[in-house]
Amino acid sequence: MKKLLILGAGTAGTILANKLSHELNPDEWRITIVDQDEVHYYQPGFLFIPFGIYGENDVRKPKRDYIPPGVDVILSEIELIEPDHNRVRLAKDNRILNYDVLIIATGTTPRPEETPGLTDGQWRKSIHDFYTFDGAVALARHLRTWQGGRLVLNIMELPYKCPVAPLEFIFLADWYFHEHGMRDKVDLTLVTPLPGAFTKPRAAGLLGNILEEKNINLVPEFYPERVEPERNVLISFDEDEVPYDLLVTVPVNMGADVIGRSGLGDELNYVPVDKHTFQSKQYDNIFALGDAAALPTSKAGSVAHFAAEVFVENFLRYIDGQEMLVPFDGHANCFIESGFGKGILIDFNYDVEPLPGKYPLPGIGPFSLLQESEMNHWGKMMFRWLYWNTLLKGKEMPIAAQMSMAGKWS
Repeated sequence: MKKLLILGAGTAGTILANKLSHELNPDEWRITIVDQDEVHYYQPGFLFIPFGIYGENDVRKPKRDYIPPGVDVILSEIELIEPDHNRVRLAKDNRILNYDVLIIATGTTPRPEETPGLTDGQWRKSIHDFYTFDGAVALARHLRTWQGGRLVLNIMELPYKCPVAPLEFIFLADWYFHEHGMRDKVDLTLVTPLPGAFTKPRAAGLLGNILEEKNINLVPEFYPERVEPERNVLISFDEDEVPYDLLVTVPVNMGADVIGRSGLGDELNYVPVDKHTFQSKQYDNIFALGDAAALPTSKAGSVAHFAAEVFVENFLRYIDGQEMLVPFDGHANCFIESGFGKGILIDFNYDVEPLPGKYPLPGIGPFSLLQESEMNHWGKMMFRWLYWNTLLKGKEMPIAAQMSMAGKWS
């Protein structure tokens, strides 16, 4: 019997376990998934916790509830991947798992310790994050009693998970402080290494205009070197300074340490892969999907979903000894909460930047691309139900995996 080993039971790993368990003959393939945690987090929901929109139980459920029958689940940290021997060494009992095919879906995590001063004394006091469950909960507590001042949202380094989340946070902060009658007591600033509000020019223009309309300051091309918490300043490599009273940071994001230890990653522990097939550039029987893969597209749940759809078709050809013919186009699809019950939707891929239009039905919608609307807000809010009940379980979604130009205009 052949062995398929999946490392990581986050979004990408869980979707693949569900999809492949329905496609592979159980008499020929044994599927095993390894993860170190019992709890699955709906990470897009962390954004809403600081503002009281979601509670703690809205974003977490047991991982085992989403792993299909017939898939073996092992809870353990991963000590080492030994690709030359087709095996993985677990930390728990030094157990060895052999594989015929390995799928790496170990994700990415914030590393605040990578920035000098960030965690020195003021971490979770005057310096917060919202990219972790604990961070989002701590920030919610802090905002409930915060009296106002200079709130700075900064991005430490590229790439990072969910590129639109910092924009969403600063937009929702504007709404939140308006709702609490204290917007005039808060100075909001977005500090980013990007040249504008977003990576893609047309979207950057729209989002930059919204920042300006909301009286939110933008500090572009700022590359943080350190934080001096005793002075409440963020300092760049050029020694430019941004003062703050409350710093909400998007820390350096890195892939799993085991990827680096095993010699399979780049300098940030992401796995270099073919961007169309997700096959490792080093080993033919290793694939990496989701945030673990070094891809020139967003590290986002939508990318994991679209990638999984394309990957399964290619994987079935691969195990039959055929060429993988369906190239993934880098499709990403992101709702952006803009506050006051409105949102924006962007749809793009490796080659095409976000364009205006209607989605997913050309000319009909109901969602508007590159435009604020109430319907886009409700699309964002409905996605949590779809995530838990459809996407994570590997069920078919009424959205094409590859990006379509239908319904878009330049």
